[in-house]
Amino acid sequence: MLGPQLPPDLRMANRIIKKYPNRRLYDTEISSYITIEDVRQLIVDGEEFEVRDAKSGEDLTRQVLLQIIAEHEQDGEPMLSTQLLSQIIRFYGDSLQGFMGSYLERSMQMFLEQQNQFRHQMGSMLGQTPWAMMNQLTERNLELWKEFQQTMVGGLGRTGDAAPQDPAKSRVK
Repeated sequence: MLGPQLPPDLRMANRIIKKYPNRRLYDTEISSYITIEDVRQLIVDGEEFEVRDAKSGEDLTRQVLLQIIAEHEQDGEPMLSTQLLSQIIRFYGDSLQGFMGSYLERSMQMFLEQQNQFRHQMGSMLGQTPWAMMNQLTERNLELWKEFQQTMVGGLGRTGDAAPQDPAKSRVK
């Protein structure tokens, strides 16, 4: 049992995506066929959903998520190294298999929390957008340049007061 069961009217309704034998995916919320890339975008957007076999109702969510990972690992630059994948495979059937899954979940959650904290700190330090950061840097540089110019001009303008007297000239009177 995964936890207390809520009455049907209090459960959050998940978005249901039906998978047909021809591998097509049908999003029941928008009443339209979608692609595997559309499913990936739902994940990126934080949408909750389930993928169900259209005929049997079997939950196929994990298989579709693994398919998305496999496709993205094949394209572009992989996130999971061969060594990491091999180590994960070694845990299947091991007495620590159940522990490993929860350990990876907690590690990912901690990583996400640290990432959010880092982004928040960087955002408060640098501004919300790259343009805001560039504007702040430009304004600060202009202020420093004006201070530098005022110091230089001010120092040159006060030569009569600030210049040391030549001892030889002061003796000749």
